[in-house]
Formats: sequence, C-alpha cells, structure tokens
Amino acid sequence: MRFTRSRWMTLLIVLAGLVAAAAAAGFAWSERVQNQRIARAMTGGDPARAPALIRRYGCAGCHTIPGIPGGDGQVGASLADLRSRVYIAGLATNTPDNLVRWIVTPQAFSPRTAMPATGITEAEARDVAAYLYAQ
Repeated sequence: MRFTRSRWMTLLIVLAGLVAAAAAAGFAWSERVQNQRIARAMTGGDPARAPALIRRYGCAGCHTIPGIPGGDGQVGASLADLRSRVYIAGLATNTPDNLVRWIVTPQAFSPRTAMPATGITEAEARDVAAYLYAQ
C-alpha cells in the first residue's frame, strides 16, 4: 500500500487524536488519584472500601451517588459534588468530622430528619465520607 500525502495527513490527524485522548485520560486518572489522596487525608477513611458499605447500608436507595451502580435514589439529596457544598443537609458546616457524625447519627443534628441511623460505625462512615469527598 502506497501512502499519499493525503493518507499521511489522515494518519497524522488520527495519531494526534489518539495522543490527545491518552493525555486527557491520564489527566483524569491523575486528578482522581489526587482527589482520593486528599479525601483520605481529610477523613482518615479509605474511599475504596466505601462502595460495598454504601450498598450494605442502603445509602443508594435514597441518594443519587456518582460511581455507585444503582445509586439513583430520589428520596434524599444527591451526593454528587458534596465536597463543594457549604452545608451538610442544610444544617451543619461541611467538614469531615460533621459529615462523619451526620452519617453515623443524623438525629443528633436534626431529630426529625428522614435519614435513618443505619448502624454504620464511625470507621465505616469515614470510608464513606472519603468516597464522597473524592468524587
């Protein structure tokens, strides 16, 4: 097969597109890793353990949670971009300690909240908080 100028140009364009896509994927991966490191430092939790905990405690039944299969609940607020919010549940300043306490005992913040006390431990709540902050 003989390459003409037009075929070379097409090949170069395709290669440039592949390089750009690879660079973008690398950037996204790097940003995700950085977000996870920051979330671990903030909460003392491990975001990798959170998906199983989120399923076990039924969080996705009420909340929309990015990255969780079936995490499309409509009862509670969406938990997408939680790290950028000022308040948790409109009640408490969005800090890692407040988020962990909210996850463990929401009634301590608001006795009439619809969010149940699920029995999640503080250590497990730290993992869930790390996941939510890493998204």
